[in-house]
Amino acid sequence: MASAPATPLLLASTSPRRREILEQLRIPFDAVAPDYDETEEDPVAHAIGKARSVLARADGRPVLGCDTEVVCAGRVYGKPDGPEAAEEMLESLSGRTHEVVAGLALITPAWEELHSEVTRVSVRELTPRDIAWYVASGEWEGRAGGYAIQGQGAALVERIEGDYLNVVGLPVSLLVRLLAERFPGTYGFG
Repeated sequence: MASAPATPLLLASTSPRRREILEQLRIPFDAVAPDYDETEEDPVAHAIGKARSVLARADGRPVLGCDTEVVCAGRVYGKPDGPEAAEEMLESLSGRTHEVVAGLALITPAWEELHSEVTRVSVRELTPRDIAWYVASGEWEGRAGGYAIQGQGAALVERIEGDYLNVVGLPVSLLVRLLAERFPGTYGFG
């Protein structure tokens, strides 16, 4: 006897990477653009703000909000606003270990799960040629920290400690644990 299909999550995000990850895991979802302005440097606050901004449209479904920031030596690296900013970010991250910090909010009208996940990423010592090559690729556009580990940016990384998909854009190990706890067996976990 087959079980009923899981109710799709409502993803409060326009991120193609988050969509790809949920599709890869075969977690049913619908995506909607959040109506939220990121005004502080707290990925958990951003995640809950995004999720709450669409909760009224969820029709009782669980809402997933997520935000990612790159932090190195106390500095928060957002998305570079041009090639020069991307170059400066990569120069700054070269030869250093930074943290990719994700805020995750899984909410319904009855409860809220708010969490953060940290993955440590070590960037190899980059030459000016390495940086120029990567900046010329354009892959840095729209990426916190100025790189995409799932693309050509993998060539910049020496080592990671933690959830790889957290660096891509969604802390999967955390999400799977929460889905298994809150909805045992419903999404294929637990």
